[in-house]
Amino acid sequence: MSSRPDHASRPASGHAADSVVERRFRGRIMGVGTTSGVRIVVGMWDRSPFGPFTDVFLELPDGTSVLLAPDEIVAAYVSGTYRFDTVSAVDVRARRTARGLELSAGALQASIDVGGISPLGRILRIVPKPIARDPRWLAAIDPVARLLAPGSGTAGSAGNGRREYYGVTGAHDVTGVRGTWAGEPLGELAPLDPPVAFGFASMPKIPQVVDVETTIREPA
Repeated sequence: MSSRPDHASRPASGHAADSVVERRFRGRIMGVGTTSGVRIVVGMWDRSPFGPFTDVFLELPDGTSVLLAPDEIVAAYVSGTYRFDTVSAVDVRARRTARGLELSAGALQASIDVGGISPLGRILRIVPKPIARDPRWLAAIDPVARLLAPGSGTAGSAGNGRREYYGVTGAHDVTGVRGTWAGEPLGELAPLDPPVAFGFASMPKIPQVVDVETTIREPA
């Protein structure tokens, strides 16, 4: 994974260049619940200030939160933005398959099936993508998003004085999961319930994978 910054880091529009930095991460986020009680959130980032990478957030049945990051640089930034009890830099591999995704990250091994466009995805098609990714739009619609999908949100506070915006532009259903965590079976697919608590918002309760651009504004 390249750690070379790219165009995804820039002064925030409308802010003094020496006061606020804007970082953009574009890719997909997958949220999966399991009957074992392990809840999984996978971030697959095609474009970011750190180059392409995949990271994994876990919430265990006892409420313990775990970050599995591909290197120490990503681990430091992500753990400074979200809340975790345990942070580990491990070999993270995510491979697309005809059925969905094959995921290997430390003690986590999972095969995740992805289906067609979800009801949320059909709604998201109404909004043009440039608008759907704009932090001003995301701040305006946040109260509506929280009302329609309790636990979710499109704008909120993150760690270290950061402000975060989730611009979701597409969504597909997750239809199945198989695998293990620390050698124990994950069980079958289940709702992402209770909502995960890594940051200001959770993934939707119904397991799915979303196309997203995450914008983080932070003090320079």
